[in-house]
Amino acid sequence: MLKFFRAASVAAVTFTLASAVIAADAGFAFGNTQSTALNATTILVDAAQISADQVQADLAKSGKVTATLADNGDIIFTPGIGESSNSDDNEAIAASSLSDLVRQQDTNESLSAEQRCLASAVYFESKGESLTGQLAVARVVTARAKSGRFPTTLCGVVFQKSQFSFVRGGGMPPIAIGSAHWRNAVAISKIALDDRWESPVEGALYFHARHVSPGWRLTRLGSIDNHIFYR
Repeated sequence: MLKFFRAASVAAVTFTLASAVIAADAGFAFGNTQSTALNATTILVDAAQISADQVQADLAKSGKVTATLADNGDIIFTPGIGESSNSDDNEAIAASSLSDLVRQQDTNESLSAEQRCLASAVYFESKGESLTGQLAVARVVTARAKSGRFPTTLCGVVFQKSQFSFVRGGGMPPIAIGSAHWRNAVAISKIALDDRWESPVEGALYFHARHVSPGWRLTRLGSIDNHIFYR
Protein backbone atom coordinates (compact mmCIF):
# COMPACT_ATOMS: atom_id res chain seq x y z
CA MET A 1 0.00 0.00 0.00
CA LEU A 2 1.18 3.50 -0.66
CA LYS A 3 2.77 5.17 2.34
CA PHE A 4 1.66 8.72 3.00
CA PHE A 5 3.96 11.39 4.46
CA ARG A 6 3.71 14.80 6.10
CA ALA A 7 0.28 14.56 7.60
CA ALA A 8 -0.67 18.08 8.62
CA SER A 9 -3.35 16.52 10.77
CA VAL A 10 -3.38 13.25 12.66
CA ALA A 11 -7.06 12.82 11.97
CA ALA A 12 -7.84 9.92 9.70
CA VAL A 13 -10.96 9.42 7.67
CA THR A 14 -12.58 6.31 6.27
CA PHE A 15 -12.71 6.42 2.49
CA THR A 16 -15.57 4.60 0.81
CA LEU A 17 -14.10 3.05 -2.28
CA ALA A 18 -15.95 2.28 -5.48
CA SER A 19 -14.94 0.24 -8.51
CA ALA A 20 -13.48 2.42 -11.23
CA VAL A 21 -11.98 2.29 -14.68
CA ILE A 22 -8.95 4.52 -15.17
CA ALA A 23 -7.85 5.63 -18.63
CA ALA A 24 -4.20 6.75 -18.91
CA ASP A 25 -2.16 9.41 -20.66
CA ALA A 26 1.32 8.76 -22.02
CA GLY A 27 4.23 8.55 -19.60
CA PHE A 28 7.81 7.33 -19.80
CA ALA A 29 6.72 4.37 -21.88
CA PHE A 30 4.66 3.77 -25.00
CA GLY A 31 1.92 1.31 -25.87
CA ASN A 32 -1.67 0.78 -26.96
CA THR A 33 -4.43 2.50 -25.01
CA GLN A 34 -6.54 0.29 -22.78
CA SER A 35 -8.34 0.53 -19.44
CA THR A 36 -7.51 -1.00 -16.07
CA ALA A 37 -10.41 -2.20 -13.92
CA LEU A 38 -9.92 -1.99 -10.18
CA ASN A 39 -11.74 -3.81 -7.41
CA ALA A 40 -13.33 -1.98 -4.50
CA THR A 41 -12.81 -2.09 -0.76
CA THR A 42 -12.70 0.29 2.23
CA ILE A 43 -9.47 1.66 3.68
CA LEU A 44 -8.28 4.20 6.24
CA VAL A 45 -6.15 7.10 4.97
CA ASP A 46 -4.97 10.40 6.49
CA ALA A 47 -7.30 13.04 5.11
CA ALA A 48 -4.55 15.68 4.97
CA GLN A 49 -2.84 13.81 2.14
CA ILE A 50 -5.75 13.91 -0.29
CA SER A 51 -5.48 17.12 -2.29
CA ALA A 52 -7.55 16.93 -5.44
CA ASP A 53 -10.21 19.65 -5.47
CA GLN A 54 -13.18 17.34 -5.72
CA VAL A 55 -11.85 15.05 -3.02
CA GLN A 56 -11.51 17.96 -0.61
CA ALA A 57 -14.97 19.21 -1.50
CA ASP A 58 -16.48 15.78 -0.86
CA LEU A 59 -14.64 15.53 2.44
CA ALA A 60 -15.91 18.93 3.57
CA LYS A 61 -19.49 17.93 2.76
CA SER A 62 -19.71 14.41 4.12
CA GLY A 63 -16.50 13.26 5.78
CA LYS A 64 -16.20 10.61 3.09
CA VAL A 65 -14.33 10.59 -0.17
CA THR A 66 -14.40 8.22 -3.09
CA ALA A 67 -11.09 6.56 -3.99
CA THR A 68 -10.13 3.15 -5.35
CA LEU A 69 -7.92 0.46 -3.86
CA ALA A 70 -6.33 -1.87 -6.42
CA ASP A 71 -5.77 -5.57 -5.77
CA ASN A 72 -2.04 -4.93 -5.31
CA GLY A 73 -2.66 -2.40 -2.53
CA ASP A 74 -2.12 0.78 -4.55
CA ILE A 75 -4.40 3.69 -3.73
CA ILE A 76 -5.79 5.17 -6.94
CA PHE A 77 -7.15 8.71 -7.04
CA THR A 78 -9.37 9.58 -9.95
CA PRO A 79 -8.08 12.59 -11.94
CA GLY A 80 -9.29 16.08 -10.99
CA ILE A 81 -8.46 19.57 -12.22
CA GLY A 82 -6.68 20.58 -9.01
CA GLU A 83 -6.24 24.25 -8.19
CA SER A 84 -3.75 27.00 -8.71
CA SER A 85 -0.68 27.88 -6.06
CA ASN A 86 4.75 27.76 -1.54
CA SER A 87 7.03 26.26 1.84
CA ASP A 88 10.05 23.26 3.95
CA ASP A 89 9.44 21.55 7.18
CA ASN A 90 7.46 24.61 8.29
CA GLU A 91 4.65 23.92 5.87
CA ALA A 92 2.75 22.06 8.58
CA ILE A 93 2.30 25.50 10.14
CA ALA A 94 2.10 27.55 6.94
CA ALA A 95 -0.31 25.23 5.13
CA SER A 96 -2.52 22.34 6.13
CA SER A 97 -2.42 20.57 2.78
CA LEU A 98 -0.75 20.44 -0.60
CA SER A 99 -3.71 22.41 -1.95
CA ASP A 100 -2.94 25.20 0.50
CA LEU A 101 0.67 25.30 -0.70
CA VAL A 102 -0.51 25.47 -4.28
CA ARG A 103 -2.83 28.36 -3.51
CA GLN A 104 -0.02 30.27 -1.77
CA GLN A 105 2.32 30.02 -4.75
CA ASP A 106 2.87 33.02 -7.01
CA THR A 107 2.36 31.65 -10.50
CA ASN A 108 2.68 34.99 -12.28
CA GLU A 109 6.37 35.63 -11.70
CA SER A 110 8.93 34.91 -14.42
CA LEU A 111 10.25 31.37 -14.60
CA SER A 112 13.85 30.30 -15.07
CA ALA A 113 14.58 27.86 -17.87
CA GLU A 114 14.86 25.05 -15.30
CA GLN A 115 11.54 25.91 -13.68
CA ARG A 116 9.87 26.03 -17.06
CA CYS A 117 11.25 22.62 -18.06
CA LEU A 118 9.94 21.06 -14.85
CA ALA A 119 6.56 22.77 -15.08
CA SER A 120 6.26 21.64 -18.70
CA ALA A 121 6.87 18.02 -17.69
CA VAL A 122 4.17 18.27 -15.02
CA TYR A 123 1.81 19.94 -17.47
CA PHE A 124 2.15 17.44 -20.29
CA GLU A 125 2.41 14.32 -18.14
CA SER A 126 -0.23 14.97 -15.49
CA LYS A 127 -2.44 17.99 -16.17
CA GLY A 128 -5.95 17.20 -15.02
CA GLU A 129 -4.77 14.74 -12.37
CA SER A 130 -4.78 15.31 -8.63
CA LEU A 131 -2.19 17.64 -7.13
CA THR A 132 -0.64 14.60 -5.47
CA GLY A 133 -0.26 12.95 -8.86
CA GLN A 134 1.27 16.08 -10.37
CA LEU A 135 3.74 16.38 -7.49
CA ALA A 136 4.76 12.74 -7.93
CA VAL A 137 5.66 13.42 -11.57
CA ALA A 138 7.62 16.56 -10.62
CA ARG A 139 9.55 14.70 -7.92
CA VAL A 140 10.64 12.03 -10.40
CA VAL A 141 12.22 14.71 -12.57
CA THR A 142 13.99 16.40 -9.64
CA ALA A 143 15.12 13.03 -8.24
CA ARG A 144 16.63 12.10 -11.61
CA ALA A 145 18.63 15.34 -11.75
CA LYS A 146 20.07 14.60 -8.29
CA SER A 147 20.66 10.88 -8.78
CA GLY A 148 23.94 10.94 -10.71
CA ARG A 149 22.40 8.45 -13.15
CA PHE A 150 20.74 10.97 -15.43
CA PRO A 151 21.53 14.48 -16.71
CA THR A 152 22.22 16.87 -13.83
CA THR A 153 19.85 19.63 -14.94
CA LEU A 154 16.06 19.55 -15.05
CA CYS A 155 16.02 20.51 -18.71
CA GLY A 156 18.59 17.80 -19.38
CA VAL A 157 16.33 15.24 -17.72
CA VAL A 158 13.22 16.40 -19.56
CA PHE A 159 14.90 16.52 -22.97
CA GLN A 160 16.91 13.32 -22.57
CA LYS A 161 16.31 11.22 -25.64
CA SER A 162 13.47 8.69 -25.56
CA GLN A 163 12.32 9.52 -22.03
CA PHE A 164 9.24 11.75 -22.24
CA SER A 165 6.80 11.02 -25.02
CA PHE A 166 5.71 14.65 -25.35
CA VAL A 167 9.25 15.68 -26.38
CA ARG A 168 9.56 15.18 -30.11
CA GLY A 169 12.34 16.39 -32.33
CA GLY A 170 13.94 18.12 -29.36
CA GLY A 171 10.90 20.32 -28.75
CA MET A 172 7.53 20.44 -27.00
CA PRO A 173 3.99 21.11 -28.17
CA PRO A 174 2.49 24.55 -27.40
CA ILE A 175 1.44 25.23 -23.80
CA ALA A 176 -1.75 27.04 -22.85
CA ILE A 177 0.03 29.33 -20.40
CA GLY A 178 -3.17 31.14 -19.43
CA SER A 179 -4.86 27.94 -18.28
CA ALA A 180 -5.46 26.65 -14.76
CA HIS A 181 -3.56 23.51 -15.74
CA TRP A 182 -0.42 25.55 -16.43
CA ARG A 183 -0.78 27.55 -13.20
CA ASN A 184 -1.06 24.28 -11.28
CA ALA A 185 2.00 22.89 -13.05
CA VAL A 186 4.03 26.01 -12.23
CA ALA A 187 2.93 25.90 -8.59
CA ILE A 188 3.69 22.19 -8.23
CA SER A 189 7.10 22.60 -9.88
CA LYS A 190 8.04 25.31 -7.38
CA ILE A 191 6.92 23.20 -4.44
CA ALA A 192 8.89 20.23 -5.77
CA LEU A 193 12.03 22.30 -6.34
CA ASP A 194 11.88 23.69 -2.81
CA ASP A 195 11.32 20.24 -1.25
CA ARG A 196 8.24 21.58 0.49
CA TRP A 197 6.05 18.50 0.31
CA GLU A 198 6.89 14.83 -0.09
CA SER A 199 5.31 12.62 -2.69
CA PRO A 200 3.64 9.35 -1.59
CA VAL A 201 6.12 7.67 -3.98
CA GLU A 202 9.14 9.70 -2.89
CA GLY A 203 12.39 8.40 -4.34
CA ALA A 204 10.84 7.20 -7.60
CA LEU A 205 13.06 7.59 -10.67
CA TYR A 206 10.75 6.06 -13.25
CA PHE A 207 7.08 5.98 -14.11
CA HIS A 208 4.87 4.84 -16.93
CA ALA A 209 1.23 5.22 -17.84
CA ARG A 210 -1.20 2.52 -16.77
CA HIS A 211 -2.04 1.54 -20.32
CA VAL A 212 1.46 0.25 -21.07
CA SER A 213 3.44 -2.69 -19.67
CA PRO A 214 7.14 -2.09 -20.31
CA GLY A 215 8.23 -5.12 -18.26
CA TRP A 216 10.70 -3.14 -16.18
CA ARG A 217 12.61 -5.15 -13.56
CA LEU A 218 12.46 -2.32 -11.03
CA THR A 219 11.11 -1.84 -7.53
CA ARG A 220 7.51 -0.71 -7.76
CA LEU A 221 6.64 2.02 -5.27
CA GLY A 222 2.97 2.43 -6.08
CA SER A 223 0.54 4.19 -8.37
CA ILE A 224 -1.25 7.52 -8.32
CA ASP A 225 -3.91 8.54 -10.81
CA ASN A 226 -2.81 7.34 -14.26
CA HIS A 227 0.82 6.48 -13.50
CA ILE A 228 2.80 3.67 -11.86
CA PHE A 229 6.08 4.65 -10.16
CA TYR A 230 9.33 2.75 -9.62
CA ARG A 231 12.85 3.24 -8.31
